[in-house]
Amino acid sequence: MSEESGRRNLRMPSDDEVFAVVTEHLGGNHVRLRCVDGETRLGRIPGRMKYRTWISEGDVVLAEPWSWQDEKANVEWRYTDEDADQLRREGHIQ
Repeated sequence: MSEESGRRNLRMPSDDEVFAVVTEHLGGNHVRLRCVDGETRLGRIPGRMKYRTWISEGDVVLAEPWSWQDEKANVEWRYTDEDADQLRREGHIQ
């Protein structure tokens, strides 16, 4: 694996999405998320991601808060560790 110094173009949140960090795995397809807007939400991993993308504690994800229930959100995307490091360097997340 070569060490890339180049910046990768990462998926950025759309208007209704926020960066979040998985703080706890609650079993099934649910996780606890600490979002960058200061909220803690219950995240739901949709079926299309459930078996293809393993999500564990500490992962940086894109979450889309539910418009009708702000304390819940769908997990839309998971970043790799390298991508998460790049987001931290660029100041998008802590």
